[in-house]
Amino acid sequence: MHKNNGDGIFSRKWVLRLLSLILAIFLFVYVNGSKNGFLRQNTRDSNQATALMSNKTAKIRMPLNITVDNDRYVVTGYPQYVNVKVSGPSALVTTTSNTQNFRVYANLNSLGPGKHRVPIKTTGLNSDLHAVIAPRYINVNIQPRKTITMRVSVRLSNHDLDNGYSVGRPRLDTEFVQVTGARDEVNKVSRIVAFVAVPNNAKGNLQRLVTLQAVDKNGQTLNVVIMPKTTNVTIPISRGDNDSSSSESDDSSSSSSSSNNKDNNDQTADSYTSNSSVNSSSNQRGE
Repeated sequence: MHKNNGDGIFSRKWVLRLLSLILAIFLFVYVNGSKNGFLRQNTRDSNQATALMSNKTAKIRMPLNITVDNDRYVVTGYPQYVNVKVSGPSALVTTTSNTQNFRVYANLNSLGPGKHRVPIKTTGLNSDLHAVIAPRYINVNIQPRKTITMRVSVRLSNHDLDNGYSVGRPRLDTEFVQVTGARDEVNKVSRIVAFVAVPNNAKGNLQRLVTLQAVDKNGQTLNVVIMPKTTNVTIPISRGDNDSSSSESDDSSSSSSSSNNKDNNDQTADSYTSNSSVNSSSNQRGE
């Protein structure tokens, strides 16, 4: 009878050693792969956290709000916009720059008439953000508010029409307007003018919606508020001889085709304004 020299192939030492080596290599590869994946995930999370927590600076152009008693005062001399440099966490700076969910203002409630130098401040800005405003201070001029009532006069660009046509008396939808602004500026108002361009070849009645202007005695436009700020002007255009044109010109504030009548029409506009001064409120020139 033959005798077994072992239990089989696994009883041989070199087979066991080979299997042990393969198993050891497999475990080494598995452990290192898991470790590298864990490190990569940690690195990615760390980079994202770093990006969120990094600082950023952005310049934002913001409207400047003036806090003042608008019923009593008019403020001039301040800029409409200022620049705000915002610094802080990147995510907050980006959100603030996109939404502009804060306010920039100058508080003048404690100040009276005159010229002042006041600081500009912010409100509603996240406490983690730092803001630098340019300019940090502004110069303002606070003046008492004044309102008067004045008559509107019409100024025509042209009085000489072709083919014997003449200009009649302009008609206004609004004869009187309110003029509001700083007292010094309102006191300079000489008249309220509705300027109408009349073409040379006009042959029929003209209707225009005109923006009114407040001008001083030299014809310079003034910075005041006119209410209403526009009016409809109707200018009759008719054909007739010189006598009828002259008669019509005598009854209106407009002129006929001659240059002398043009001067007379300007004088009529001035007298319109003089009459309005009498009809305006008693404190118009007294303040």
